[in-house]
Amino acid sequence: MTDPRADIGLIGLAVMGENLVLNFESRGFRVAVHNRTVERVDAFLAGRAKGRNVVGARSVAELVAALKTPRRVMLMVKAGPAVDGLIDALVAHLSPGDVLIDGGNSRFEDSARRAGDLEARGLLYVGAGISGGEEGALLGPSIMPGGSAAAWPIVAPLFRAIAARAPDGSPCCDWVGSDGAGHFVKMVHNGIEYGDLQLLGEAYHLMERLLGMGAAEMSGVFDGWSRGDLDSYLVEVTRDVLAARDADGRPLVDAILDVAGQKGTGRWTSATALELGVPLGLIDTAVSARFLSTLKEERVAAAKLLPGPAPSFAGDRAAFVDDLGKALFAAKLVSYAQGFALMRAASESRGWGLRFGGIALLWRAGCIIRSSFLDRVKEAYEAEPALPNLLLDPWFRGKVGEAQDAWRRVVSAAALSGVWAPGLSAALAWYDGYRSARLPANLLQAQRDYFGAHRYERVDRPRGELFHTEWGAGSGSGRD
Repeated sequence: MTDPRADIGLIGLAVMGENLVLNFESRGFRVAVHNRTVERVDAFLAGRAKGRNVVGARSVAELVAALKTPRRVMLMVKAGPAVDGLIDALVAHLSPGDVLIDGGNSRFEDSARRAGDLEARGLLYVGAGISGGEEGALLGPSIMPGGSAAAWPIVAPLFRAIAARAPDGSPCCDWVGSDGAGHFVKMVHNGIEYGDLQLLGEAYHLMERLLGMGAAEMSGVFDGWSRGDLDSYLVEVTRDVLAARDADGRPLVDAILDVAGQKGTGRWTSATALELGVPLGLIDTAVSARFLSTLKEERVAAAKLLPGPAPSFAGDRAAFVDDLGKALFAAKLVSYAQGFALMRAASESRGWGLRFGGIALLWRAGCIIRSSFLDRVKEAYEAEPALPNLLLDPWFRGKVGEAQDAWRRVVSAAALSGVWAPGLSAALAWYDGYRSARLPANLLQAQRDYFGAHRYERVDRPRGELFHTEWGAGSGSGRD
């Protein structure tokens, strides 16, 4: 006789939660659902879930009782205390071997803590990064699960069934690593997304401010770019946004206030990079750019007071647009290179053993940063698993080399015209710093030794051997 109990329980019926429930159900799974506001359960069952293989639960205890063993309970609630509160409420009703899944954007440190706490009680924990937004949740997201390794065989059949499919048919879901690895990889995914969005905004800004192009013409440019190296979901999104019209017929983008929001994952990426000592210039700049956008009233006032050149362009517009596409692609590659460098540092620091080529495969479909070159990322790490940075791979190195003259022309034109393009510039600055065999840090170390006796290494002595100079009057009088 068929077990009438549900295959998985889900708590949190906002749009993402509802869509995941419908996705699970469409793949043949019976789903039990609960929400803190129980009226939402009733509304869901009477609305989108009507006639579906979905059962409602009016309490946590009722939800747990409705599940097959080992029980699988997925939380789709706001990151932070709400997750801990739900876990505490659930633990009393669960048995050893049951699995708790956090599908929200939790901090990876919280996931590591929760995995340890639950494993100590005999329970299993999965921190699953989920990308793809509301549409992905319904039709197939990219899923990045990590946590208790023993949980993977229990959740894999469900996750792989609902995940997006790559062009070769494989599901965009695989085990990432222990404790907080899944949410860490999702955090870096979002950091790369911050960089991508900033660069796309700057390309739009340069075409509008410097070339005087309208939204429809720019949409056509992005459409062309989507058919070449820049083929990606976010380029397609940008094309469609620029083509959209408001009720009065004008471009909708022109009616939207230039103030950006954020939920914190980009900021977490930057903070983690600082802790690990990984240079993340482009993504850091993208985070800072969103903060700058919120100073709307200050910017409006400053625009009337602070001098600068008036944007003007007298060259070949078509040639500049071509340069801009190349610059955008090169900087986009830097965004991914920085993200994978951060994952490498974290993997080494925390002993995760992340498989970077495999992570690239998880992002080929369903997720926000899916791009046509992700197969190249996989190939790069297959050819050299210990690759320190993606840009050292021959294909990536060649692509940036082909684009760099155009990239420099675009950044120069932006600076000379006073058009804001910090992401393109920061990516180029990182690239030039990374390819520099010698940087001015020797002077910086001398300065630090002068005022703080911090000592320095010498080029003619073994690494790790430290020296101090008595620089004269006034030296050694401070500390940094």
